[in-house]
Amino acid sequence: MSSTAVPKRMALRRSQPTDTSVPSSVSPSPFDSPRQSPSSTSLSSMASMASDKQASKMLDTYGNEFKLPDFTIKQIRDAIPAHCFHRSAVTSLYYVFRDMTILASVFYLFHNYVTPETVPFMPARVALWTLYTIVQGLVGTGVWVLAHECGHQAFSPSKVLNDTVGWICHSLLLVPYFSWKISHGKHHKATGNLARDMVFVPRTRSEYASRVGRTLHEVGELMEDTPILTATNLLLQQLFGWPLYLITNVTGHNNHERQLEGRGKGKTNGWGHGVNHFSPSSPLYEAKDAKLIALSDLGLLITGSALYYIGSTYGWLNLAVWYGIPYLWVNHWLVAITYLQHTDPTLPHYQPEVWNFARGAAATIDRDFGFVGRHIFHGIIETHVLHHYVSNIPFYNADEASDAIKGVMGSHYRTEAQSGWTGFFKALWTSARTCQFVEPTAGATGESEGVLFFRNQNGIGIPPNKMTQ
Repeated sequence: MSSTAVPKRMALRRSQPTDTSVPSSVSPSPFDSPRQSPSSTSLSSMASMASDKQASKMLDTYGNEFKLPDFTIKQIRDAIPAHCFHRSAVTSLYYVFRDMTILASVFYLFHNYVTPETVPFMPARVALWTLYTIVQGLVGTGVWVLAHECGHQAFSPSKVLNDTVGWICHSLLLVPYFSWKISHGKHHKATGNLARDMVFVPRTRSEYASRVGRTLHEVGELMEDTPILTATNLLLQQLFGWPLYLITNVTGHNNHERQLEGRGKGKTNGWGHGVNHFSPSSPLYEAKDAKLIALSDLGLLITGSALYYIGSTYGWLNLAVWYGIPYLWVNHWLVAITYLQHTDPTLPHYQPEVWNFARGAAATIDRDFGFVGRHIFHGIIETHVLHHYVSNIPFYNADEASDAIKGVMGSHYRTEAQSGWTGFFKALWTSARTCQFVEPTAGATGESEGVLFFRNQNGIGIPPNKMTQ
């Protein structure tokens, strides 16, 4: 299905809306229905328009008009064929066995047949072992995705099997399984919520201005970032984004003092501020989660000990090639995938008072990564919108389920699949240049003030709002 959210690749002049909006009365429950948007053509919305004023216009980065979603979670679930919810332990275990066999076979072939004796020309060996790291990084990412299935209980009907397989697979990749599972679950419960989301929460204009050392009114009046600066920031994100997220919660929300348990008092994101995925006392978790966090740490300790033994026995350079560089490739793919699922010039973000589950789950986008995406990454790139509505559907049923919900979502279903696998890489650059901070559309009033879109100071799309000094 083509999406009206496909951006118009041109800078548009900002219009000045003047209408007012209806105050929000949404609920954060995943099963509550959103308030009918005045933009809807349904009878209920027409009745609402008789007594309420139309919401002010909202424009995405490229100037496309945005309408608030007006469908319900029940409509989404009812559209999905019942068999799509079926989870098969045998099928899921087959994919784990397949991916692990590929990893072991590739290592065996290179270890035995790409040696100084068999390939005496050193540049050729370097090229072949570079290929090894790329292949292992791709397949290792697939294993990561299967553990992700376990975390959502989409792997099988058995919670014990799911958590056992997930803990083993993620621990092998130095991921704290239960710690990530808990924080990732909170991301799904609050996707697109600027105060509660746990992954790639965008900076507001004031946060961005503070980061670059400027006042609010100066943002948008500066010269554009140099391509070198953009490339440097993107490289740092891809290399260090994942470990920094685990250690400092760098891309998650920073409202920890507001949680009910009070575990976030005095704790903020950053080095040594108590917000991480390894401490049972981290505000990312509740007191009841302490044993699971410790079990996650145990998995890392076992893997770390095994890696230390391999490095000290067979050489640290060998360890770096066999495991270290593929591990960095896995991190790269995880950050790229997650970043592009939630960062796009067409996607809205919501202030808490106007957010609800249906709106937030629609604030993500499907892309395409060709053979690798479908058969090695297990479709995590191509069916992510569905995944945010129903996360326990196994990946091998996700294509059919995704097709089923497109009719319900209509223009709110966002996809860049038409750009192909090369579009995935182009989107990394586009998003880095275009999606710098979020703010409401100029002139937004009422509920529309709580719907924020990406803006930038690089002259792409609608310019940032004009502000008085």
